[in-house]
Amino acid sequence: MVERTLAILKPDCVRRNLAGEVLARIEKAGFRILGMKMVKLTAETGGGFYAVHRGRPFFNDLVAFMSSGKCIPLALEKENAVADFRSLIGATDPKDAAPGTVRRDLASSKGENIVHGSDSPENGRIEIAFFFSERELIQNA
Repeated sequence: MVERTLAILKPDCVRRNLAGEVLARIEKAGFRILGMKMVKLTAETGGGFYAVHRGRPFFNDLVAFMSSGKCIPLALEKENAVADFRSLIGATDPKDAAPGTVRRDLASSKGENIVHGSDSPENGRIEIAFFFSERELIQNA
């Protein structure tokens, strides 16, 4: 089943000039990029995006990190997009990620782990809508 998922190349990815490497891996894995932009989240927008984690011990650090520099949200589409993307990027903690995954190869820590990926098709739709209007998504190019 064709699904959509949101990816965010996080501030550490952009700051370390790894966006091209991660984008190449995404395309090589067969994902279609429907939308892509560079943004600078504020503490307010970052807190809004990660509101589901409000109250957790890592929330403030996560929001501070995500608002620390530019990031690149991407709307992706593919058969089984959510599971395939999570497989491509690996576990949240790069130490636990499988060899060859984005996080294992490129991330420096659990807190600065290069990339965000939606955890369900429902959240993928919600998260994509946070960054993109439907008319910004290019489906047939």
